[in-house]
Amino acid sequence: MALEGLGKSLRNVLGRIGSASSVDDELIKDICKDLQRALLEADVNVRLVLDVTNKVKDRALNEPPAAGRGMKDHVTRIIYEELVALVNNGEGIALKPQTIMMVGLYGQGKTTTTGKLALYFSKKGLSVGLIGADVYRPAALDQLKQLGEKVGVEVYGEPGQTDAAKIVKDGLAHFKDKKIVIIDTSGRHALEDDLIDEIKRIAEVAKPDERLLVLDSQVGQQAGPQAEAFHKAVGVTGVILTKMDGTAKGGGAISAISKTNARIVFLGTGEHIRDLEAFDAKKFISRLLGMGDLSSLVEIASEEIDDQEAMEAVSRAIMTGKFNLNDMYYQMAAVGKMGTLQKLMGMLPGMSGMEDKIDYEASQRKMQVFRTIMDSMTAQEKEDPSIIKAKRIERIAAGAGVTPHDVRELLKQYNTTKKTMTSFGKDRKMRKQMMKQMAGVDLDSLKDLQGSG
Repeated sequence: MALEGLGKSLRNVLGRIGSASSVDDELIKDICKDLQRALLEADVNVRLVLDVTNKVKDRALNEPPAAGRGMKDHVTRIIYEELVALVNNGEGIALKPQTIMMVGLYGQGKTTTTGKLALYFSKKGLSVGLIGADVYRPAALDQLKQLGEKVGVEVYGEPGQTDAAKIVKDGLAHFKDKKIVIIDTSGRHALEDDLIDEIKRIAEVAKPDERLLVLDSQVGQQAGPQAEAFHKAVGVTGVILTKMDGTAKGGGAISAISKTNARIVFLGTGEHIRDLEAFDAKKFISRLLGMGDLSSLVEIASEEIDDQEAMEAVSRAIMTGKFNLNDMYYQMAAVGKMGTLQKLMGMLPGMSGMEDKIDYEASQRKMQVFRTIMDSMTAQEKEDPSIIKAKRIERIAAGAGVTPHDVRELLKQYNTTKKTMTSFGKDRKMRKQMMKQMAGVDLDSLKDLQGSG
């Protein structure tokens, strides 16, 4: 996940709180020092770091815990809230018909991000058109067309035309029936006068609802001044930070931008066309702290899983823990569609920080073996795995072309997963959050779950 180094350090801070015999003034002061160190190593501005840790210290020492909450939970909640406040700077982009103008310097990933954004809106059910208005980089239009073809979105361009504003005007007319129109503009090595003039002319023609600045997160704290400079020049409404996968300076970029007039709306978390995440301060900090982000997991599932039965199986299992091998089969199929295991791991409570201990390729292969084994089971065995004993194990193994050990390993994995899902199902607040996220799922067969806790 993004900023894994920072996440590991922050989880160590919380772990120290959890393992302490009691929370006293001395521990709070030590925790704040550890928090300072973690944020500074992530390139967060010194002044911001001091501001955050002073607030944490003051609240932890003077603010009484809420009724029924222990001191450990109280201090953990304070750290969470102050980190959210550090990076929270506004709402994301609305899912409504609009024109979006992409701006940025060379080498920031603007054109690639334009393709990712097109896929994001397409997955939300909105029709999208892309306009290639970069008249300075010869390969820009070809690159955009390749991306458009990959995500199934039409691209408009006029090869040889040097008037970017005219291309945009013609492109808007061409895409008059599209819900979302995204304009890819020219970049420069610096914020030069001719770039500003061109962007202004395009903006006058397009009257974009959003002007999104694409910034490489590796610039760290310099992201703040760059965002401010673009904002003064063209009225930036939002920022997309690219290359958030593993950069040590991502914390600096996020915190710097959050203190400007621009809001962070997306994070580019990898090279894959799907590696673009809507930025939500609460979800982002929850995942950094290892608290998980099950709402995003369900959201991804609802977009990626076409099979209604599979969607209901995944949702039911997450909410209640009441599932059988059929449900587990659907879950494994869903993971293959939803993306890599590594990306999904950070969304599960308690699993952040475990990513580097897992061989993901081997895990993917193991899931395929498990699905083959389940294909060799009877309907009764998948409905009630408890009946699978020695003789059945031998028959299933022979039918799947595996060893009895492989079958037992599947059953062990099933029981472990069932216990995990059961622990999720006991959390009433989590179930309500799940039900809210699954607005697109037919919940008739699940409505009894609302009263089960």
